[in-house]
Amino acid sequence: MKFLKLTLLLLVFQAQAQQGGMWIPSLLKGMNETEMKSMGLKITAKEIYDANQSSLKDAVPQFDGGCTAEVISDKGLLLTNHHCGFGAIQDHSSVEHDYLRDGFWAYKMEDELTNPNMTVMFVVRIEDVTTKVLEGVAPLATEAEKQKKIQENITALSNSLPKETWQENKIKTFFDGNQYLLFVTETFKDIRFVGAPPSSIGKFGSDTDNWVWPRHTGDFSLFRIYADKNNHPAAYSADNVPYKPKKFFPISIAGLKENDFTMVMGYPGKTTEYLPAIAVNQIVETLNPAKIEVRDAALKVQDRFMRKDQAIKIQYAAKYASVANYWKKWMGETKGLKKANAVAAKQKFEKEFQEKVIKAGKQAEYGSLLSDFEKNYTDIKDYALARDYFTEVALRNTEILSVGYKLYQLEQILNTKGEQSFTDRKNTLSKGIDAFYKDYNVEVDKNVFEQLINLYATKSPKQFLPETLNNVDAAKLTSDIFTNSKLTSLSSFRELLEGDSKTVIEKLNADKGYQLLKSMADAYSTRVAPTYDALNLKNTATQRTYMKAILELFPNKRIFPDANSTLRITYGKVKGYQPNDGVYYEPFTTLDGVIEKYIPGDYEFDVPKKLIDLYNTKDYGNYGVKGKMPVCFIATNHTTGGNSGSPALDANGNLIGLNFDRVWEGTMSDIFYSPDICRNIMVDARYVLFIIDKYAGAQNIINELKIITSTKKK
Repeated sequence: MKFLKLTLLLLVFQAQAQQGGMWIPSLLKGMNETEMKSMGLKITAKEIYDANQSSLKDAVPQFDGGCTAEVISDKGLLLTNHHCGFGAIQDHSSVEHDYLRDGFWAYKMEDELTNPNMTVMFVVRIEDVTTKVLEGVAPLATEAEKQKKIQENITALSNSLPKETWQENKIKTFFDGNQYLLFVTETFKDIRFVGAPPSSIGKFGSDTDNWVWPRHTGDFSLFRIYADKNNHPAAYSADNVPYKPKKFFPISIAGLKENDFTMVMGYPGKTTEYLPAIAVNQIVETLNPAKIEVRDAALKVQDRFMRKDQAIKIQYAAKYASVANYWKKWMGETKGLKKANAVAAKQKFEKEFQEKVIKAGKQAEYGSLLSDFEKNYTDIKDYALARDYFTEVALRNTEILSVGYKLYQLEQILNTKGEQSFTDRKNTLSKGIDAFYKDYNVEVDKNVFEQLINLYATKSPKQFLPETLNNVDAAKLTSDIFTNSKLTSLSSFRELLEGDSKTVIEKLNADKGYQLLKSMADAYSTRVAPTYDALNLKNTATQRTYMKAILELFPNKRIFPDANSTLRITYGKVKGYQPNDGVYYEPFTTLDGVIEKYIPGDYEFDVPKKLIDLYNTKDYGNYGVKGKMPVCFIATNHTTGGNSGSPALDANGNLIGLNFDRVWEGTMSDIFYSPDICRNIMVDARYVLFIIDKYAGAQNIINELKIITSTKKK
């Protein structure tokens, strides 16, 4: 679209260099490059992104669909977060060989462990395809018709646009549907586990320290990409060889100081920076508190069992971490939004927006947008709350209900697609359910169920509850279901799936656990989802027009597209911050802080004896500074979920750290970025190397790396 391209070109550099924003690497030339240079960048935009020559983007793949990684050797060695590799580490662990507890290091390539279904994806090039995607859309009358046509165009273009046979075309929307970009990608499928420190290093501080600063976590793990003999993606084979990358990152141990330039590249998942004030207020006052309460109840139960039983701890470690992550994030987000007066700031912007609409004579096109938001978000409130309760209780945090929902989907497939589709899904489900029950404990789930079903019955909007949950006795219902349902074990689950479709459906509908889930799902799908979806579609259309208006009416404003799991770059400076009155945090932590937090035997704050010995002897090798061992640092880079594992780079494009978290209040940056409050947290590359070298003694890994000792550009 002409106005959008013009807007992107007209964005001008402002004298006071700003921070925040998740920028598309292929569009850095101009305002972004000028701003980055003013902040200290020593390389060019072309060295960051180049479609034809190797550039930094060629060393930054998406890791396993939800994190980021970086290539750090010419043999395809990958560095990512410990928590990104956590599922794989857990899968390889057992009570006898507990890699979560003890760590794992492959001292030769033959020892590297395979990971079925793990992938990493590289971006080859980025192209604007907006005009082609929106062809034939404008004349359509309804939003549903427009969305359908857009999806048809995307599908056709994805299939027809040029690419190599081993590549994929992926088209993503930007600026709420005002721009579409094509990403040509390569996905590698043979990824092997190379190394990780024990959780007492890689997850030090665990959930207590999650989302907070000061931080002392060595949050890293190592994997390797393997390719076929042509260096192309291939499924696992013993004949595959280490991938030879187009680009890999040298690692700098030259040191950091406050106000140094930093940039982070990665695949941030989702932000909603341009929501109206009423939507932000709804998140702060209604939706976040409900989700926090549900997860708080589930986590307390799981934690109680995990502290008592090592086997349960292994079973639930990854699940607990996943649930706890956003539970704490939502609390920090709410706190940060209130502290930054985000709703008031949005209202102030909306007042300015309305004035610009009038001044530009655009009342007919944009004049009703804010009042439309007001009505739509008021109408959707109860439906959104009911949706969150159903999602949190039935789909995410109560395992017997979540596995029951898979069977509910199976019954729906029979009703909508027929016998063959039913049989295919049934067979897939029966074969793939082992992993679920491997990490399932019926006593844990029973206790979680009782807590959460009570919250669902008493806190979700009454008008959307199934009759089975009106005035329910949670304890009695729990006992009845966990005594009689076949959803509580792998063998009995498989029994439910034996027989033809008629037999299976009869058995399902006679099962107590399935009956409850079905009543909840039916109530949700008939009373909540249709109205929620219709209202949300209205908000989608309004948001797209609102975004179009912002781009048009604020041509000199720094406007970046919301995160959508595509490759982005964000930049800032190493900087401390003041979370509360009278409190100031320095931007660096050291191993001293690990020892200060040390609690022998505690699963969050225990410290391995060898690390204590290295600390006591100050045996830090080339990685220490004046008798101190750097561990973590913070900066003003604008990150979110998906940036876990992202490379933190210096002004020359050398690796200086590994992004893994944000400060608690700064989690609001998904909705409202403030350079005063928002900080991303990174493990220092020197600590990563120290652990690999001095703690693990993995000289084979160290020898693969290119380590830089000077800050001067080569």
